[in-house]
Amino acid sequence: MIIGLVTAVAASACYGAGSVLQAVGSRRSARQEGAVAPSSGVTQHGGPSLSSTAKAAVTWEFLVGTGLDFLGFVLGALAARLLPLFLSQTVISANLVITALLSIRMLGIRLTRPEWTSIAVVCSALVLLATAAGHEGGGATPLATHWWLLAASVLLIGVGTLVVRLLGARAAIPAGLLSGLGFGALGVGVRVLNGVAPFDLPTLLSDPALYAILVAGLGGMYLHTVALQIGSVNGATAALVVGETVVPGILGVLWLGDASRPGFAWVAVLGFVLAVAGAVAVAWFGSSETDLTAIPPGDADSTRDTGDPGDTGRSLPEDVARR
Repeated sequence: MIIGLVTAVAASACYGAGSVLQAVGSRRSARQEGAVAPSSGVTQHGGPSLSSTAKAAVTWEFLVGTGLDFLGFVLGALAARLLPLFLSQTVISANLVITALLSIRMLGIRLTRPEWTSIAVVCSALVLLATAAGHEGGGATPLATHWWLLAASVLLIGVGTLVVRLLGARAAIPAGLLSGLGFGALGVGVRVLNGVAPFDLPTLLSDPALYAILVAGLGGMYLHTVALQIGSVNGATAALVVGETVVPGILGVLWLGDASRPGFAWVAVLGFVLAVAGAVAVAWFGSSETDLTAIPPGDADSTRDTGDPGDTGRSLPEDVARR
């Protein structure tokens, strides 16, 4: 249990730091492309084009952030094998809190009282979950369910891509929800994956769950990158947290046998609800006034406190808060 918790927290830290760097890279790329050719990076519906997203993904900030995301993925996969999904996914989703705290130092952001309150709620909820968590269920499931998981992953990412193309700049919230569901499918796939313990390469490569993990992970990353490019994603981040935590948590209990300690079920439910609500609040209270697209190239200090006595401070920009 302790090793699993430490691993989940480490994964959350990697995701949180990666979010800040990815947002900066995405925004800088979009700003530079817009300065050269304002309409070249968007579709006819106002959303980012595939080429625009690809250019954002090769900025050095985004590459470093992606490296941290990959490390977070490995650690998160290990946590999903060691902890009940309702605990591991919730701890990992708490990277919103880590993002907020890192933004104070890295982006000069000042958090508002509601944001600090939300952070305290999430931390308290995680203590409740850790106290109530019992044994994790097994991952032995019929192979047919692995095929269903792969089909669902392909469908989620396909629908997400279509929604982005059709809704354009209005796709932030649905893209956030579908990317969160993709990351949730990834967590479920890691739990049920065959050929891991004991390691058996032919069994691993023949398991549809492996390809569900790849589709859900890469597709979720694409949809998340699009959400970062679109603009205000506070609602999208809230949707991502719900998709990434609620669905896997429920599947873990109903399908995989995850359980709480005897007599602590109500504590687990309370902690789960508070953690999701607090994480959503961290994203929701992010101020829309701070926009990384407005930061001149190489001038991250433009988001820092101006020293104006009338300045009430800037809160966490919603475009750096996420999974």
